[in-house]
Amino acid sequence: MGIVIVDGREIEIGDGERLNGIQAALRAGIVIPHYCWHPGLSVAGSCRMCLVEVGTRDPKTGHVTMLPKLAPACNTPVRDGTVLVTNSEKVARARAMVQESLLLRHPIDCPICDKAGECSLQDYHFQYGQPERRADLRPFSSRRRDVAANITLFVDRCVMCGRCVRFCREVSGTSELMVVSRGAHEEIDVMPGFPLDNPLSGNVVDLCPVGALCDKEFLYRQRVWFLRRHAALCGGCASGCSIWIEENQDRIWRIKPRDNALVNQWWICNEGRYGFGHVHSDRRLTVPLRREGGTAEPVEWQAAVAELPGRLSQAGRLAAVFSPFLSVEEAYLLARFMRGIDPEAVLAIGPIPRAGSDTSFPGGFVISGEKCPNRRGVEEVLAGYSGAAWRSGPLVSFEQLLGQLEAGRFGGVWVSGGYPTDWIDPPTASRFRGLRLLVVQDLFPSPLAEMATYALPGSALAERDGSYVNRHDHLQSVRAAVRPPGGVRPEGTLFWELLGRPGLYQASNVLREVAAEIRYFHVAGGSIPELGLNLKLNLLAEGPGAVARSSQSAV
Repeated sequence: MGIVIVDGREIEIGDGERLNGIQAALRAGIVIPHYCWHPGLSVAGSCRMCLVEVGTRDPKTGHVTMLPKLAPACNTPVRDGTVLVTNSEKVARARAMVQESLLLRHPIDCPICDKAGECSLQDYHFQYGQPERRADLRPFSSRRRDVAANITLFVDRCVMCGRCVRFCREVSGTSELMVVSRGAHEEIDVMPGFPLDNPLSGNVVDLCPVGALCDKEFLYRQRVWFLRRHAALCGGCASGCSIWIEENQDRIWRIKPRDNALVNQWWICNEGRYGFGHVHSDRRLTVPLRREGGTAEPVEWQAAVAELPGRLSQAGRLAAVFSPFLSVEEAYLLARFMRGIDPEAVLAIGPIPRAGSDTSFPGGFVISGEKCPNRRGVEEVLAGYSGAAWRSGPLVSFEQLLGQLEAGRFGGVWVSGGYPTDWIDPPTASRFRGLRLLVVQDLFPSPLAEMATYALPGSALAERDGSYVNRHDHLQSVRAAVRPPGGVRPEGTLFWELLGRPGLYQASNVLREVAAEIRYFHVAGGSIPELGLNLKLNLLAEGPGAVARSSQSAV
């Protein structure tokens, strides 16, 4: 173990641990301002905002020798005996001069800049800038040009931190952005005819510390101080990236990546960033319908909840189709409900949407070809119901279920949809004809919903609490970010009431029950913490359903 001293505070670093000055200071709870440094990119050391005093303490005498010049903290590796001073007058003057230099050439258009309210240049000016401006104000607006279909560049706002250029070279590996000209005329640009066009391009907007790179989908639509931020999960693919959903009055305006070293590091893909349009689609089902004699009429939720258990009991042999968009808790409650009515009910996972193969990038980010967030979690719930505790019923695939439907094995089927796009065609839906009872719970009208006895509106992933397991067995628990449209009940609350359980549905309590009942979800100590959990479930050699070891990290 080594000792690093930051502003008089001693912190420990592990043997072989490689930290720079910014990271060491953060460990001591001290934030060193910076523009160009980012933990996911190479070190440039170009902005000079992170200049600090650096020295060494003699391990024998304790004498500290300081270097005569300031050094950039981002480019200063620390080791045992390193001394950093971040709050001296010398450091304060250097920071103020860097801020002054940047503001001399920066347009005064903060009132119309999308970055206002979360701009590092603004924040650092108030914290570290000169007390008075020593140059004449030049009220001019920034030159604007498009560098991508979804991104615009305000040229004169750029502070030349180079983050966006390094991202395109090191993470996406596409190298569209570059620095043109030299000296005070440097600018970020693209080659003519070669725009910023890669599946991760939206991350450069998040990386930009000022308002130079802006997202056209968000530009001039909201002020950031009106937005509320919620920790959430991307349902676009099986990678299960951690995200921030930013909403105002239950309308999602922006999605940004949430740091998670176990899953997506600091990035998300464009598909996940812009894939929330279905949440606010005017095609959403919002009223439960009951079909009698070929005519569908609205039905109150209270009446539907009262009728469904009896109607299912009278239907005969039952089956249920579990959407890979259900949460672990919802799948568990639906399985309990169906098996409570018919102990031999067939449980099948719904169609798994796919789009080609996985796409990997040089920085390690992967876009999964499997386009659903919780296949692993739902499969393990269903496998648990086919294990030692529930040996009575088989677990089948969606294709096998369709074959059994044509053989007339079932009288009633519950189908959980929740797919953000169309997922079933008329020929496939026609194979559900002849059932005594068909219950379809989905986001949008479909050929299957049009023939259902009960067509129930479902909720989107952003509208409900729950846990999801990605393709690498990482379990993440999140809370609802927005409320569903009026008339829509989240699946978990519906299943909870159908089971006749008292009180309100709480996903965290259900997850504890899942962990106690299904061995795959066991964690160290035998308990599940509150929502916000991020676990790695490691299967042993016994395969699905085996006892899982776990490692937990804060999200």
